[in-house]
Amino acid sequence: MISSTVCPSPVGELTLACDETGLLGLWLSGQKYHGSTLGLAMTQNADAPALREAVQWLDRYFAGERPDAAALTLAPRGSAYRQEVWRALCEIPYGEVASYGQVAQTVAQRLGTQQASARAAGGAIGHNPISIIIPCHRVIGSNGSLTGYAGGLERKTWLLELEGAVIL
Repeated sequence: MISSTVCPSPVGELTLACDETGLLGLWLSGQKYHGSTLGLAMTQNADAPALREAVQWLDRYFAGERPDAAALTLAPRGSAYRQEVWRALCEIPYGEVASYGQVAQTVAQRLGTQQASARAAGGAIGHNPISIIIPCHRVIGSNGSLTGYAGGLERKTWLLELEGAVIL
């Protein structure tokens, strides 16, 4: 069974989902690919432990604290490649950014491959099912542009400003 809850936030309504393995998803209202990795209907249950913990994490984050994503049990569903990209995203420090190419290079090194495709990494980043907590908003274009955020560029900008990220 997939439990879900909806909570307000400064960037709009958020939908969170979990199962017994952990947090499966966090989507902003209107976000592309909303719930696409689940394949099952969600049942409202704000009392699910993983959801309560995630909501507390978000409250701290939006209050300007720097909660650690590792404090949560994250269970995003996706291919091995996507999982590796999402792990790399969690290593981008609060308030800092990385390019799609940098993320691709990190993943290529971990997988022991010579080739790093920013486009493939971008696809995985765009399908990140746990927005904000897995910080895909910290990824920018190689020229420093704010591109490609499934939740919308206005929200990406807001999240980066909250973190004090310097964007040229």
